[in-house]
Amino acid sequence: MAATCGLCAGANYFNQPLLHSIAQELGVHDGQAASIVTLAQVSYAFGLLLLVPLGDMLERRRLVLSLMVLAATGMALSGLSGPSHSFALLALGTGMTGLFSVAAQVLVPMAASLAAPGTSGRAVGLVMSGLLIGILAARSVAGVLSGLGGWNAVYGVGAVATLAMAVLLARALPRAPVVVRLGYGAVLRSLGQLWRQHPRLRSRALIGGLGFATVSVLFSTMALLLAGPAYGLNDTQIGLIGIVGIAGALMANVAGRMADRGREQATTLTGGLLMLLGWALLWQGGHSLWAFLLGFLVVDGALQALHISNQNVVYALEPQARSRINAVYMTTYFVGAASGSAVGAWAWLQAGWGGASLAGATLGLLTLAVVLWDRRLARVG
Repeated sequence: MAATCGLCAGANYFNQPLLHSIAQELGVHDGQAASIVTLAQVSYAFGLLLLVPLGDMLERRRLVLSLMVLAATGMALSGLSGPSHSFALLALGTGMTGLFSVAAQVLVPMAASLAAPGTSGRAVGLVMSGLLIGILAARSVAGVLSGLGGWNAVYGVGAVATLAMAVLLARALPRAPVVVRLGYGAVLRSLGQLWRQHPRLRSRALIGGLGFATVSVLFSTMALLLAGPAYGLNDTQIGLIGIVGIAGALMANVAGRMADRGREQATTLTGGLLMLLGWALLWQGGHSLWAFLLGFLVVDGALQALHISNQNVVYALEPQARSRINAVYMTTYFVGAASGSAVGAWAWLQAGWGGASLAGATLGLLTLAVVLWDRRLARVG
């Protein structure tokens, strides 16, 4: 399940190091090629809202396998767009992959449901570690595969790997009973009801959204810093630096174990404080690569501590609605990511790396403020 989550989520990031090659082969300008990055994010957001809630009304094993086959089909279409010289086919394939790769977000609450009593935190942490490593490694793997066999090979390998994982999951996953007997419209309407009904869903979703916004400031500006006069790194070197984040992703498993011991609140507070420490190091990273690397590691680990503790709290609010709660939480999470990217780009234009660091630290302070609010809600509840 962890490997499948990594593969499905990572598929939406294959295109990022390939944009220039795609533009050249398909005869489009760089801006048009870059639009498929936005398309992947938007289609994934639609999948979170429209498909993930189905995990509460359909048999989850069959749902996951169906979504994976459709995502693999999207990757295959993207790979075929090169030989056919069709940007429209690439856009269709990208949209399909983004929409149906939310199979990963059906698997995460499913892991919590399948885990033995007292081990759901560790199960979620393990699956999320796989998902996060997949996202972080996708760019580097795509670059290597493109160098070996062209950018089309990236999508071909991804499609075959996804189908192979679907076969393995079909053999390994048990059938999951249907959780609720509701129509699709009623399931979608219940998302708003869950948001209104559970104050800690609101607080934890805001912690996740603000935390991801904080890290997105980093992701949207780090290449500009590292490629600039201070360091002068090329694309390959910058991509390799991104692998540092894999070590931070392992924090997800640690956070899951802490949650199983009833330490979600301590883990969340630690994550909020580490986020601020990380940005203090990143600010120094404007003239010290070692400080940048350490800050990157700390900030990424802090996000995982927040994210996994959030998921353990919200999944316990209403176990029969885990897929719908995950849809609400993850939609807020990715809205935060998009907002943080926009804030980071604006801050860089205004004041360079110093402005980006200030924006990241400010969002970190807001995250910590919501963490303190959530602690009060926990005491009241």
